Amino acid sequence: MKTELRALTAARGIAAWLVVLFHIRQSLPALPGPIGAVLDKGYLAVDFFFLLSGFVIWISWSERLRGGGPAAIPEFLRRRIARIWPLHLVMLGFGLCLALALAATGRETPQFPLAELPLHLALLQNWGFTSELAWNDPAWSISCELAAYLLFPLLVLTIDWRRVPTPAILAALAALLMLLQVVFAAYGTIGLGERIPRLGLLRCILEFACGTAVGALWLHWRDRWRTPALLAFALAALLLGGWIAGPLPETLAVPAAFAGLLLALALSAGRPRNPLEVAPLHYLGEISYATYLSHFLLWFAFKLAFVDDPDAVRWPLIAAYLVLVLASSAALYHAIERPAQRWLNRLPFRRPRRAPTAGSR
Repeated sequence: MKTELRALTAARGIAAWLVVLFHIRQSLPALPGPIGAVLDKGYLAVDFFFLLSGFVIWISWSERLRGGGPAAIPEFLRRRIARIWPLHLVMLGFGLCLALALAATGRETPQFPLAELPLHLALLQNWGFTSELAWNDPAWSISCELAAYLLFPLLVLTIDWRRVPTPAILAALAALLMLLQVVFAAYGTIGLGERIPRLGLLRCILEFACGTAVGALWLHWRDRWRTPALLAFALAALLLGGWIAGPLPETLAVPAAFAGLLLALALSAGRPRNPLEVAPLHYLGEISYATYLSHFLLWFAFKLAFVDDPDAVRWPLIAAYLVLVLASSAALYHAIERPAQRWLNRLPFRRPRRAPTAGSR
């Protein structure tokens, strides 16, 4: 099924910019308390990404994989790798240039450990092989997404969400969210952004799986969408309110709230006067992967070139950096991400030749 829900594309763009602001927040001049509190939690946008990824990929690929069986898996994986790896490779190359430049000027930094570079090249860096984020920090989530892609065909071939009754889907969704909370509680963590090298992989896989269940709910309710959308919005608001007020832990309330928000946004997508359907927001969503993957190293380089005190960057410089991220995102999307994706997707699979039999020439 090929269905773009434009509101979700726009939401992805907004989430990407929240991550950008999260990474530069400590360099911003003084902000009002509520704005600063929101930016301090910008890392939670990654949890929305994981849910959204599971939703979109289940909507796009579940029927094709189920219909094609195991023979359809290589094409699925090829297309997913074509989607995430080329731009990751380019940004890793940019990071390597930064590392070499710093080494040549005697300013080595632990940000770029050469021994870990092969893991980053293969997108395996956040599978439990490292203890700290390094190189292009946001790429940890892309590493975890790769693991979710590898597991996705198994999920599809095991569970057909379309045939599962709605109450059972809701129960499965609740169980996955509770499992996430139990795992984080077992490690003594109270925030989803803690211990990423150890817990990030499971965080991604469970939230990705939740996203597939939300996709099934969307299919069940999209033709009678108003009441479910309102209830999902209300549930998301209640959960976020309970988290902000204190009784609910972040590790339970936020993923559950984002699941409700994702469902509400999906159900209300394409409806008249939806503010998320405007062209500028949709375009931000289209280039959001480039925004997400480029901004961290651009900030690293920007500070080296233009910033004397990284703890107090003037607003004109902040504005210049944000314009740089936007322009770079558009350029990377049009010049690297999309062309590389199309090229890799056009490459034919070569079938292995049969071994010659006795008497053949």
